[in-house]
Amino acid sequence: MRKEYKIILPFYKMAYAVCFMILLSLIRGVYVSYEIGIALEPPIAILTAVFCADTYVTEIITKRSEVWRLYPLKKKLLAIYTRLFLQILFLFLLAAAGYGLFLLFQRPTFSVNAVQETAQFLVFLASIIITIAFWGILANTLACMFRNMWSAIGICLILWLLTNSSLGIHYLGKWNVFSYTFREMENGGDYNWLCGKVVSIFLGTAAMAALPTIMKQKR
Repeated sequence: MRKEYKIILPFYKMAYAVCFMILLSLIRGVYVSYEIGIALEPPIAILTAVFCADTYVTEIITKRSEVWRLYPLKKKLLAIYTRLFLQILFLFLLAAAGYGLFLLFQRPTFSVNAVQETAQFLVFLASIIITIAFWGILANTLACMFRNMWSAIGICLILWLLTNSSLGIHYLGKWNVFSYTFREMENGGDYNWLCGKVVSIFLGTAAMAALPTIMKQKR
């Protein structure tokens, strides 16, 4: 795992992700604490797509693909799964820290008591880990399919623009992958946004299931 960590989490990747989060927490204004999740989810999604798009193609970029081809399929898949796990874990911790940065820099109003604020934060963590996993898996699967990280990022960007828009709200509603962002915040008992997270889990699982077949064809 230490070897995969060095390959997939070089200093420059972690640095630009941290800088992105700091700038976002400084620039994106929020007035009430429940707006923090709304401010974080879409930007973290596109950051994840960019961050994870080179999970597999880094072997091509660094000219290690000839050696990579000699590895058995199981070893390749294990390496990809390990790299995805490390990146998702890093981004999840970064998102949790970003929530704290918004509290520090923006100083939003707390609309509920301390217990409810804690519950709100935990709901955000549960939602954001699904968001990060979905966009990370999607970006990696597309990059494996096209053997090009820029193609994967471009497709993810188009999907991001479509879902994170009024068009996505109108046609997808509670089934939108950004359902947490577009939830009815005034209604604390409304959990219809969970439908969108179920869709994210289903699509992410399907992409992971398709990865072995894609890797076989791209050997």
